[in-house]
Amino acid sequence: MARPIGVDLFSGAGGMSLGFEQAGFDVVAAVELDPVHAAVHKYNFPQCAIIPKSVTDVSGKDIRKAAGIRNRKVDVVFGGAPCQGFSLIGQRALDDPRNSLVKDFVRIVRELDATYFVFENVKGLTVGKHRKFLFELIEEFEALGYDVQKDWRVLNAADYSVPQDRQRLILMGTKQGNKLPDYPKVISKRPTCEDALGDLPDAEAFEQLRLSDAVAGVAFGKPSKYAEPLRGQGNDAWGYGHPRSWKPGTLTSSARTEHTDISRRRFRETEQGRVEPISRFFKLPADGVSNTLRAGTDSARGAFTSPRPIHYAFDRCVTVREMARLHGFPDWFRFNATKWHGARQIGNAVPPPLARAVATSIIKALGKRGTRPTEALELGDAALLTMGNTEAAAHFGIDNPIGRRDKKSGAKKRKQSEIEAASMEEAVPLSSGQLNAVDGCVV
Repeated sequence: MARPIGVDLFSGAGGMSLGFEQAGFDVVAAVELDPVHAAVHKYNFPQCAIIPKSVTDVSGKDIRKAAGIRNRKVDVVFGGAPCQGFSLIGQRALDDPRNSLVKDFVRIVRELDATYFVFENVKGLTVGKHRKFLFELIEEFEALGYDVQKDWRVLNAADYSVPQDRQRLILMGTKQGNKLPDYPKVISKRPTCEDALGDLPDAEAFEQLRLSDAVAGVAFGKPSKYAEPLRGQGNDAWGYGHPRSWKPGTLTSSARTEHTDISRRRFRETEQGRVEPISRFFKLPADGVSNTLRAGTDSARGAFTSPRPIHYAFDRCVTVREMARLHGFPDWFRFNATKWHGARQIGNAVPPPLARAVATSIIKALGKRGTRPTEALELGDAALLTMGNTEAAAHFGIDNPIGRRDKKSGAKKRKQSEIEAASMEEAVPLSSGQLNAVDGCVV
């Protein structure tokens, strides 16, 4: 029996793609403007068609052609469009040009005639004046013949087996005549930071990780029940997703960060679950969950990165791999080799376990059961993980859309708001002085 198919818009590195795959969907296409994100998505999802463009420049017909699905039914379109403008006098918030990407999400759902959609966004859309935008979005879908789950929810990833406090709006709907999906039930037992990180070796034990993000032949500890599937162990390690061929004995995405002795002392003296007063870094609680891991800004707005938290057991910031564990990404999943791009890719992503819980609700509403693929997929070319914006754009044969500069003024250009983070969840930029004060921990 053919697996249901999905399309990921604003896909980033692929957090939602992975969750939907693990729930039983084949994600046949992903649209992502940022070429570095597109390259990482291509590496991890070798059978998915990656379209390295703005959704503004993509049609449903383009997606069908790239994915090679012709006239097959598209079961679900999902994604989180950046939205910036809200209450202009005399016009709908949804008609604000800054929200054109949200309208493009609606347009592509319509052009693909998708049976279901999942719209993901910041929780700020549900409060104050921003609710006007949410109501207009619901009206827009209803005008196209979709029933929308009016009991929309803000879901916390910590309630769905993710050791991180991360809240996201999830809006779901379906073409009239189909069953509306229910929101997934909360999982009462929350995994802890120690559950997530306890079996990982300390990156600072390996000199190779000063110059590389990976080291082979590493001995891991005994994983917790949470970490077992992330290590590819246990009966449900792959869910209903496609197994990948990978090397379990290699520690990846673990480039080291240099800290001064003074900073290490401050980190060491900070209590777990508290914020270190100078750097403002949060120290993970071994028996609790992480704070929200954020992405910061892209190179078009200064390349500011939100700080990574302090490890509960070591006097240093967590590595990209440790961030990935706190986000629910399995160890076979790779990120860009640089700490800045890698951390940004995780901070931008929906945690896969949360996406999987939502996708499972869609599968149930479809009246289908997941099937488990048995053949392992080879991951993509490792060169995709080391590309910067210029190299990645060249790889895809496109102009670099990120961080282009005006030669006369030096101002950076960007295409509409697609490479902006949603304003209600923006990280506070760090000055160069602050960067020095925190030992380049956000490099």
